[in-house]
Amino acid sequence: MHAENERIVIVEDDARLAALIGEYLRSQGLTVDLIEDGRQAIESILANPPSLVVLDLMLPGVDGLTVCRRLRESGFARPILMLTARSDDQDHIKGLELGADDFVNKPVRPQVLLARIRALLRRTESENGARAASRLTFGSLVIDNSRREAWLDGQLIDLTGAEFDLLWLLASNAGRILSREETFVALRGIEYDGQDRSIDVRISRIRPKIGDDPDMPRLIKTVRSKGYLFVAPEPDAQ
Repeated sequence: MHAENERIVIVEDDARLAALIGEYLRSQGLTVDLIEDGRQAIESILANPPSLVVLDLMLPGVDGLTVCRRLRESGFARPILMLTARSDDQDHIKGLELGADDFVNKPVRPQVLLARIRALLRRTESENGARAASRLTFGSLVIDNSRREAWLDGQLIDLTGAEFDLLWLLASNAGRILSREETFVALRGIEYDGQDRSIDVRISRIRPKIGDDPDMPRLIKTVRSKGYLFVAPEPDAQ
């Protein structure tokens, strides 16, 4: 698995910080483009999509959340990693809802940023690589890993790439509790820090989409102090 020669776009209005990050990532074999303006970033990224976008949350004018939303609405499907100077959960939740794949808090440690970038690139490479057609059916819920799509009662479910990854991971391990640590490593390639809520946020968004009651879930259960469990319904349950 090689990240070398992957092109990364950094959208950051702090020119000094962007230059430092860019220099470090280039020294690690990545190709890096720097953009300071959010509106310009949208146009440039859509015209020539990079392998991954590092996107500052607090941009002047068109902010990072707006850039993220417009990219996703325009069909940009590659990873977006957001930088934020705040540890506010609401910022993270909003970013995840708009399609961000990961967050790194400022001040940025280049080694940590590189590890997150490589994890996202590995995941993308794995998704884009050859994989056997796999389909799971749970009553009226159908999950197709080869097409990376899911349907409920014959209707296509609107899932982000990160939500599909999590749903597939849980469903393909139906009946087995996956710890937060195991889930985190499988999806992001890094160890769970004990505080990140991104998996919980995604599960809360997935449940209603697959017809699961958020208050009394039947399919995706949170097992206290243990992790997550996808419960396959009985064949005649639906």
